[in-house]
Amino acid sequence: MVDIGTARTIIGIVGENIISFSLFMSPILTFIKICKKKTGAGFKPTPYVVMVLNCALWVFYGMPIVRLDSLLIVTINGFGLGLALIYVGIFLIYSPWNIRVTSPTIDLRFAFVGTLCIIFNIVLHTSPLTIMRHVIQIESIKYMPFYLSLAYLLNIIWSVPNGLGALSGLMQLILYATYYRTTKWDEPEKPTSEVEISAA
Repeated sequence: MVDIGTARTIIGIVGENIISFSLFMSPILTFIKICKKKTGAGFKPTPYVVMVLNCALWVFYGMPIVRLDSLLIVTINGFGLGLALIYVGIFLIYSPWNIRVTSPTIDLRFAFVGTLCIIFNIVLHTSPLTIMRHVIQIESIKYMPFYLSLAYLLNIIWSVPNGLGALSGLMQLILYATYYRTTKWDEPEKPTSEVEISAA
């Protein structure tokens, strides 16, 4: 019987590396055509610019400072990042000057940058949730930022994507109300391991 680590590696090689390798290599014929004709006119750079961003983020995700045992993620996306940079470089070299100096349409910029903003907005608004586990473990809100939680709750007023932020703020304020009376503000905090042992 195959152990979980071996199965994960096999699935990672087939699913991540082979299929992703095929995806990253698929534009090669297009760029051979661009090089032969010495023009990128008619082609759009958007998929290759997005590929650069995608691969760069996955390489960062796979770094040991973010996640351990992610060699497959780093290698294939590092390869994809290199190829995508080459694709963008070739496109810029062989594109007419007016395409190089102009940016995509306002609608495309709006959609692309807006999507990135929404993604990072969600991450921003849910990041304080990391403190919630700690608050529950030590049954104290001493290290929980009340005004930040309140601001996240009130921030729903101007934008729908902030709904997760409002939910996050509401959950934090509920925790704040739950543990407010039991918090000993002057008592030094126990290390997490002691809390877990005493709770057992």
